[in-house]
Formats: sequence, structure tokens, C-alpha cells
Amino acid sequence: MIIAAIIILVSIIIGLIVYNIRIHKKIQKFKNLNQKVTNLYVVQDFMNAIGETSTVEEKIKKINDILIERYEIKYSTIVVFDGAEYQVKASNVDQKHWDSLKSLHEVDMFKDSIESATPKYVTVNNENERLPYQQMEFGRAKSAIFFPLYIDNVYIGYWIIESGTPHDFDNVDTTVLEVIKQNIVSVLKTVVHQKTLESIVRKDLFTGLYSEEYLYGEGKKIIDQYTVSTICMFKIINIQQINKDYSRELGNKVITQISNYVDDNLSKEYVFVRYMGPKFVIAFSGVESNSVADFLNDIKEKIESMQIHLDESEIQTLNMEVNSRKKLGNELVKDVAIPKLNFVISSYYKGTGLEEVLKKLEEYLDNADPNESDITNI
Repeated sequence: MIIAAIIILVSIIIGLIVYNIRIHKKIQKFKNLNQKVTNLYVVQDFMNAIGETSTVEEKIKKINDILIERYEIKYSTIVVFDGAEYQVKASNVDQKHWDSLKSLHEVDMFKDSIESATPKYVTVNNENERLPYQQMEFGRAKSAIFFPLYIDNVYIGYWIIESGTPHDFDNVDTTVLEVIKQNIVSVLKTVVHQKTLESIVRKDLFTGLYSEEYLYGEGKKIIDQYTVSTICMFKIINIQQINKDYSRELGNKVITQISNYVDDNLSKEYVFVRYMGPKFVIAFSGVESNSVADFLNDIKEKIESMQIHLDESEIQTLNMEVNSRKKLGNELVKDVAIPKLNFVISSYYKGTGLEEVLKKLEEYLDNADPNESDITNI
């Protein structure tokens, strides 16, 4: 009887152990699934941040805020090396500590982390100690993980998370943190291209208008204040003929007079740029396409009724510069250019690809019949 009871008891214990193991596996599986769902939400939040905010600085600050909120991180700081110096791009740490945070690459323990491209975890054992990299701050952080950041094997800076509790990251899931780090890198990789565009924005020599690149930076910031906008691209379809039959100087004057007329009659709430060559773009921020038809028809009618020619002083200057030109002297006064325009418009929705809309409009104008002079909605 005793032996049978022992066997039954052992069987029950083994059964409970197996049951507990299964329950533990299910809980772990649920935790992993829950973490994956959280990661997906974070990735989605990152993508939304890229679409909702315009400047590079705003995007990086936004993703740092998302990290702090979603993963309940006490302190999070993203530092980027721009080729000349280290800059704190986003941090919820008091700004008085930023000089220390942007100098972590000079700390020996982090130098090794950067060279080996591996994270570095540091902590203290009690409240009276301080982390090795801290200079004047004793109570703020007691544990930290340092992540060097690389884009295509090129070192670009680092991300550091900190806690005010010793050993707070002892049991943290490093695989999750690696996923977060890669998401940060992906966002930085995206905004690096935008930063390049922002830095090369220029004004056109003849018209004084911003170039195409303006649309993807400050221009997009204006446009994305609204859910729906109308993008219009127009082309001076006979500019090459004007340059050929008369002179390039007259062609340049046609471009400047048209751009000046549109700019003078356009609300400052809208964005107007010289897109490329004889193509211009108007972004009607917050206006739907059916509301711009009358305005564009009026603009088109007024411009195509212009008779543009060089004045006498321009002719004299031209003759002095190019004595070999076939048409000299007062004969050029008779050369009158009448511009012809072709318009195409399309709706743009906030958060979608502005460059795709512009590409579609440009392809339409480039492939249209050379004599087409209309306003087309695509």
C-alpha cells in the first residue's frame, strides 16, 4: 500500500511538473507574441512619424518619444555623427547633460563597443556609486546600455538608454533591443536622404523661385498641414521653339515673366517652385482639385495672351555680347513670343509619396502631344 501511494504521489508530482512546464511555455509563447505585436506597433508608429512630421530633426525626436513611451524607457538619447561633430538629435535628458552624452565615443569602454559594433551594458551595485562615464551627475542614471549605430557598415553614431535603478537591465530581452536599434537605423537611413535634399535646396537664377528639392523639405511641411491638397504641374510647351526661332535671351524672359505673373497672383499659402527647365509646380495646400479649375483657366488665358519681347536696352546688350547673331539691331524688337502652356493636376494625400505624384504628372506632360495645351486632371 505504501509503495502504491508513493508511486501515485510521484506520478502526481511528475504530472504537475509537466503541466507547469507546459503552462510556462505557453506564457513565454504569449509574452513573445505580445512582444512581437508591440514591435509591430512601434514600427507602424515609426512610419507614421516619418509621414506626419517634415524635418529630419522632428522625425528623430518623434521616434525617440515613441521608444520612451512604448518600452517605458527612463532615458533615451540618440546621438548622430554628421561627419564633423557629434550632435544630440533626440533626448529626454536635461540639456545640461548633453555635452557629456555627446562625448561618449571618447570613453574607453564605449570605444571598444564602437570598434566591435556590439552593445555595452554598464551598471552600479548601489546608490552611492556612479557610472564610469558620468562626470557631474550622481543620481540620474545607475545603469545603461550603449548601442553603436551603423548604416551599411558605416558608423553614424549611437543610441543609449539609461535607468535610475542599479541592474535595471540585467534581465532585459536584448533581442528586442536589437530590433529597436535596427528600427532606429532604418529611420535614420530614411531621413539621411531627406537631410541631403534639405541641404541642397537652392533658388533658380532667372525666376528667384525655389527648386524642386524645396518640395520635399519645407514645402512638404506646408503641404502636410492639410489632409488633401492639389498638385499642379505646367509646362511652357513652345519654349524650345522660342529659343530656336528668336533667341535664348527672349526664352529666358518668357520664363521669368510667366513665373513672376503666377507668383504675383498666387496666395502665399501655396507653394510655387520651378520644377525643372520649362516645368513649374504649384501645390494648392488644403484645396481639392475641383476648386482650382477657374483659377488655372484664368492664369492660362492671361499668360497665353501675353506678347513678350526684348526691350531696346536688352537688344543693345545682346548685340554687344553676341556680334555674330543673325538678327541684330532693331529687327529683334519685332520678335514677339506668345507662350503656350499645358497643365496637369492631381490630388495629393498627406502621408503618401509626393514624389510619386510629381513623377506621374511629369510623365504625362513629357508624353503628351507636343501641341496639347489644356488643363488635365489625372
